[in-house]
Amino acid sequence: MKIMIVEDDPTIREMIQLALTKWSLETVIVDNFDHVVQCFIHNQPHLVIMDINLPSYDGFYWCQKIREISNVPVIFLSSRDSPMDVVMSVNMGGDDYIQKPFHMDVLTAKINALLRRTYSYSDMLSDVLEHEGVMFHPEKGILSYEGGKAELTKTEVSILKILMQQKGKVVDRKKIMRHLWQDESFVDENTLTVNIVRLRKKLAGIGKENWIVTKKGQGYMVP
Repeated sequence: MKIMIVEDDPTIREMIQLALTKWSLETVIVDNFDHVVQCFIHNQPHLVIMDINLPSYDGFYWCQKIREISNVPVIFLSSRDSPMDVVMSVNMGGDDYIQKPFHMDVLTAKINALLRRTYSYSDMLSDVLEHEGVMFHPEKGILSYEGGKAELTKTEVSILKILMQQKGKVVDRKKIMRHLWQDESFVDENTLTVNIVRLRKKLAGIGKENWIVTKKGQGYMVP
């Protein structure tokens, strides 16, 4: 199991990391507090430990962003003692709230309990694809970049999914069409071209122009 620690106090961060390592839990340390969601998507943790008081944006903000793409358990840490913070942590999608200073045995017990409860039923990891800041949620058909969002059709979702899964490689037009036929979509050469044009317009609309590159005589790619 992988635990992501979002804590700007290095002493507390290292203390948590050491304790979790003793429990044979893998840890991911966030060191750039402007890219918490990107770190989450890249590492796909099973649980997040989130401090509330963070630089730039607070833990409530980042929990809300994570909740847009995943249901993994989130435990809030805070030195605040206001009941409103507990209420906020629940409203923002938190699963538990621990006030500082805390005993490490209490934190590890809560982590293990949440992991057992969550993953004994289902795997709740996000299926979000991310590349160059573009976040794509195939299940929801949502594409986002720097605050901009676009909704994709089923065919557009299928096309972008295969391109992002093969990022950096040219995907042959015929391969894309075969992939779409499996999804029971009627696609010929013209239909594929039209959908690529629409995808490019939607990407341009959220600030990503020329993101899908045409390789003449070969196919398309996301570089």
